[in-house]
Amino acid sequence: MPEADLVGVYDIRPARARHVAEAVGTVACRTREELLRKVRAVTIAVPTRAHAEVGTAALAAGVAVLMEKPLATTLGEADAMLAMAESRGVLLQVGHIERFNRALRAAAPFLDSPLFIEGERLAPFQPRGTDVPVVLDLMIHDLDLILHLTGGMEACDVRANGASVLSPHLDVASARVEFATGAVASVTASRIARERIRRLKIYQSEGYLSLDLATGRGEFLRLRHGWLPGADARLEEIAERIPLEASAADALGLELGSFLHAVRGEREAVVTGREGRAALQLALQVTDAIRLAALAPHPDL
Repeated sequence: MPEADLVGVYDIRPARARHVAEAVGTVACRTREELLRKVRAVTIAVPTRAHAEVGTAALAAGVAVLMEKPLATTLGEADAMLAMAESRGVLLQVGHIERFNRALRAAAPFLDSPLFIEGERLAPFQPRGTDVPVVLDLMIHDLDLILHLTGGMEACDVRANGASVLSPHLDVASARVEFATGAVASVTASRIARERIRRLKIYQSEGYLSLDLATGRGEFLRLRHGWLPGADARLEEIAERIPLEASAADALGLELGSFLHAVRGEREAVVTGREGRAALQLALQVTDAIRLAALAPHPDL
């Protein structure tokens, strides 16, 4: 990216750090502290269990952080990083990359107080990410979008079910989330599927948005003005189909660009640390609901 200099990289495995540094034309720092002394901002892409340790160290050094999702594994860890960022006056942005998805960007002009949101996120199994439940690995993407689309209000009711199949943690989960406004979201995530699917459906009072987040395409089915219920008509006469299109910009590039603008103070962070915490809180509510559902006695017993 021409707006920034890639000063260096650090990894706890020196050989890996050297390999990456050679591949991208930078230097491998011998210690984390060496890197933090040289930079104004970092991207942290370590295993989730190390987010709090590495993030707090960077923020304490006065270095702006783009933390890969989820922000942390617990709310206590998240709060510690937020407190450090605020006390040091340092930016903390969270990498919920779907905020920059082409389909979502195209849908933005048509969003109007969603009433019901349905998310589906499936992926084939791979070891990476299995150090946390699928709720924190995959579902949290859609939970963040749901909070963003519904105005960031806390959920008033969460019901969920899930199962561990190929890892020690949840590999499949389904949740129903209700908000005080009356908005409802239903979301499913699995990391043991045969194919990749990332879909989001948004129902509003006078329209329905169908977004394919994997391809970046979508459509808006909008009720035509003047149509009266009960009249015989084909769907095309009742509603108009509007293709949703946005520029084909790379979502990761947009995310990194937004981070650089925020570091320079030119724009606000797109996904703040507080929003990352809110997504984590909802994800933990889902995992708690699954645990409680598993403990509940079966009605036939």
